[in-house]
Amino acid sequence: MTTQAAGPDPHAALVERCRRGDDLAWEQLVRGCQGRVYGLAWHYLRSVEDARDVTQEAFVRVYRQLDAFEGGRFLAWLLRITRNLCIDQLRRRKARPPAEDLPADEHESALPPDTAPNPEQAWLTDGRKRTVHAALARLSAASREMILLKEIQGLRLDEIARLLGLPLGTVKSRSTRARIELARQVLAVDPSYAGTSRPRG
Repeated sequence: MTTQAAGPDPHAALVERCRRGDDLAWEQLVRGCQGRVYGLAWHYLRSVEDARDVTQEAFVRVYRQLDAFEGGRFLAWLLRITRNLCIDQLRRRKARPPAEDLPADEHESALPPDTAPNPEQAWLTDGRKRTVHAALARLSAASREMILLKEIQGLRLDEIARLLGLPLGTVKSRSTRARIELARQVLAVDPSYAGTSRPRG
């Protein structure tokens, strides 16, 4: 597995403009990131309404805390806030009786807002990616989260370690296990993958 380099933050200039009160920059920042935020929220919550609520709340939190952002990649910080909101939402669900369940087909057809493409849904653009998506559904929660954060959301291992509150070595091990588990499940879904080359990590 290759080491991910810490390149420049593509959102740094927009963040700085937002700090100076540039409303246009804030709108651009939201448009550029809302699909990723929604995708992460939907992964955890599996509810269109809840994912949209969390997406909105995440950007409200970010706007209020922008001056406290201490550097690093903005997207990693934003996704950490989003995940924490999702965990809070899941805890609230357990603390109250469940509402009327969504039909299973509504879960399957749940899509992000039209203006915010979801990175996870973007994987479904061809047959091979649909196979990978089906394999993802078979993974353990920890492995699926690792694939989502690293391979789909594009976070570096050190960013994932901070997001999950885990040692970097633990995250590296989980990432390796997740890729092995995914490869096995891909073959279970479609044995023809045995003749294809493995993705580089």
